[in-house]
Amino acid sequence: MKVSVILGHPYPKSFNHAIYLRVLKTLDGEGHHVFAHDLYEEGFNPLLEGSELVTGETSHPLVLQHREEIKKAQGIIIIHPNWWGQPPAILKGWLDRVLRSGVAYQFDEGDDGSGIPEGLLKVEIALVFNTSNTPLEREMEVFGDPLERIWKDCVFDFCGVKNFHRRMFRVVASSTLKEREKWLDEVEDVVDKYFPEV
Repeated sequence: MKVSVILGHPYPKSFNHAIYLRVLKTLDGEGHHVFAHDLYEEGFNPLLEGSELVTGETSHPLVLQHREEIKKAQGIIIIHPNWWGQPPAILKGWLDRVLRSGVAYQFDEGDDGSGIPEGLLKVEIALVFNTSNTPLEREMEVFGDPLERIWKDCVFDFCGVKNFHRRMFRVVASSTLKEREKWLDEVEDVVDKYFPEV
């Protein structure tokens, strides 16, 4: 299976990076073809250029590469921290530039964009791994769970991906090495479950 793995975290020693590396190791062990992208490391430019917002056209080779890969992907795994109830800006920019009309979705001819699009992604399963420093009780009582709504409904459902699973690890800042090792084992189990050996 072709799987896109996208990491949105700037710090190489973060737990997000540890998740990313475990995901890659697990997918490789299962024999999958992986498109691996650490957005910060590769210098992905999240800023729309010129008329790109309107036309979707860009000359940026990395953006074009991501678009071609996502059109081929049968699975996708996104890894990022919870910042202000949202993905980091670089990942939001990735969404803006890569999951474009004609790439990830399309509207019927004559639709001005106010209708319901047809999802174009071939993705059979989407996984999202998040980290947070907010305890679950406070998160749900004060903020709700905006990341679930963003990824499940606003992104993947919009692009035609119905099989979605998300896991939040918390509280990372006060977690022990033993807890983080257990979480990484869980990451491996989840990836094994949804992306079994080919």
